[in-house]
Formats: sequence, C-alpha cells, structure tokens
Amino acid sequence: MNKVLFFAHLRDSVGEEFLSLEAAGKTVLELKTELAATYDLPRMDTVMTAINEEFASNEEVIGEGDEIAFIPPVSGG
Repeated sequence: MNKVLFFAHLRDSVGEEFLSLEAAGKTVLELKTELAATYDLPRMDTVMTAINEEFASNEEVIGEGDEIAFIPPVSGG
C-alpha cells in the first residue's frame, strides 16, 4: 500500500489530502495518468513528484510502502 499526497489545487480536485493506493510496480507517469483520469486532474504533466521526500522523474518505479507526493508549480510575487 502507498500513501499518495496532494498539494494545492490537486488536493481540492481530489477532495482529500492523501489517498492510500496500491501503486507499487507502476512508474510515476503511470500513476499520474491513472489519477488524472480518475479525478479529472488538470495539467499533471507540469506537476513535480517526490517519492519518500526526494524528487523523482516520471520513469521512476514506485516501491511497496513508498510515499508519493504530487506538487503543482506555485506562482508568487
């Protein structure tokens, strides 16, 4: 089981701060695609991903028990 965390507008779209999902063996891109389809998440291609608090590429494979965080770009001024 994996804990998947959502930040900013993604949290609003999903309606939860985190989900518990079976994501082990999937790549980050596969999980992004699955979540985008299920929760109608916008612009997942611009979202940064962290696995166990370290930034990860779309090709990284998720392991059992990994914590995944999706962090959208933030603008400020």
